[in-house]
Formats: sequence, structure tokens, C-alpha cells
Amino acid sequence: VQLVESGGGLVPAGGSLRLSCAASQFPFDDYAIFWFRQAPGKEREEISCITNTNGSPFYADSVQGRFTVSSDNAKNTIYLQMNSLKPEDTAVYYCAADFGYGLGYVLGCDHPRSEYDSWGQGTQVTVSS
Repeated sequence: VQLVESGGGLVPAGGSLRLSCAASQFPFDDYAIFWFRQAPGKEREEISCITNTNGSPFYADSVQGRFTVSSDNAKNTIYLQMNSLKPEDTAVYYCAADFGYGLGYVLGCDHPRSEYDSWGQGTQVTVSS
């Protein structure tokens, strides 16, 4: 399954962007889609997750209240609406998917994972001060 991110760009502080993560298909009924970001010289940070299994979406403290994750299952697409952007949000943003290939089922967003079934190529978000 291929994941393709889009929607990145350059915005001033306080602005908004909506990222998309389009999957070539959802191979099974269940999924968990994660959003990560990585800034230069920093470790990759998990910032959000959405699943269609039991469980609530996840947001890192750094984006809670400003970012919203949503899904359009008809389009096999996950969105990350980013509002009130700050310069420290500048990073490459990636989506990653858990379709349950390893376990045969999908864990909730609150369960840690050591690997993911698919990754996107990333989209650059730059927030100017």
C-alpha cells in the first residue's frame, strides 16, 4: 500500500495548513494512521494518530488544541488540519500506517509500535516568524 502526503508549504506564523495522506487502498477494514514530523537535527516526533478501531485520536502535547486529525474513508485519505502554526512546527511531516499485517489486527493509537506497514515520502512544512 502506497501512502502519499501532500499539502505542505510555507506559511507565516499563525497561519494554517491542511496535510493529506492518501492511501492507494485500505487493504483491510481496520487501520491506524500516524502523523510524524522531523525537524533538522531533531528526532522524529509522533504528533497524531487516528484509527477506525476502538479508541480516541492521539495528539502530542506540542500540537494538542492546534492540530486536528480526520479521515475520509471513501477517499482513503487522512487529513491533518494544522492551525495557529508556530516556527517550531517547521519540519518534514510523514504519515505511516498500521494495517495489522503483523498481528492480524490493529491496536489503538495509544499502543506503542516498533514498526509500521507503510510510510509516505514526507511533505515539508515551513513556518516563518
